[in-house]
Amino acid sequence: MSTSRKRKLRAIFVITDNAYKTYKIMTHTYTIHNLTLRTGDIICTTNGKPDILPGEFWRLVGRLVPGDVDHVAVYLGPDGRCAEAGARGVITFEVHDGLWEAEHMMRERGHLVDTFYGVAYPLAGRGLSPELEEQIRTDIAHFCLSQIGKPYNLNFLDSDSEKEFYCSQLAYRAYLRCGINLNTGLSIESLPGTNRIVYPQEIWEGCIHRMAEQNDQLSTGLTQ
Repeated sequence: MSTSRKRKLRAIFVITDNAYKTYKIMTHTYTIHNLTLRTGDIICTTNGKPDILPGEFWRLVGRLVPGDVDHVAVYLGPDGRCAEAGARGVITFEVHDGLWEAEHMMRERGHLVDTFYGVAYPLAGRGLSPELEEQIRTDIAHFCLSQIGKPYNLNFLDSDSEKEFYCSQLAYRAYLRCGINLNTGLSIESLPGTNRIVYPQEIWEGCIHRMAEQNDQLSTGLTQ
């Protein structure tokens, strides 16, 4: 990361310093299906689960979303606490025992059934100092917690709203205020203006990431 970029990020946190003094958030570490997450990392899932009936419905819904990744959630901690924007709006929910078992989380998440795909690490490879990275992670958590209770955003083209959120928009807005843009401009060619949508797949492709079943090495959707 360039020196000017780092200065810009530090300036952002000078502005929000009072928030940290009044509402201190710790960063946490957790493991889901042998993949390590820290506060602010992004859980990526694919819609559906083949062994239960509601999962088949969500597999069909997932075909409407470009790419393999259909949904994202932000890991907060402590333990398995995460935040997401879904059918119930912006909520927190708990992943138990390090296993993503959607059918066991339906009481908290509603009838969203998905399969754990992997983890995207938006802060990896940016050359951030440990202090600045810690600040960003706590700010991501603070932002997500501040949105709890807001409704789901059905207008996917309006990714700038902070009155309502869809899943990847929540992660996008949380990181954008820290100077990190997760919108890579992915679009559907036959539909003009869809580059304004922040797709779960572009968050996956635009970050260093690790797949659940191929976790022997870090990979990135960017050309190396």
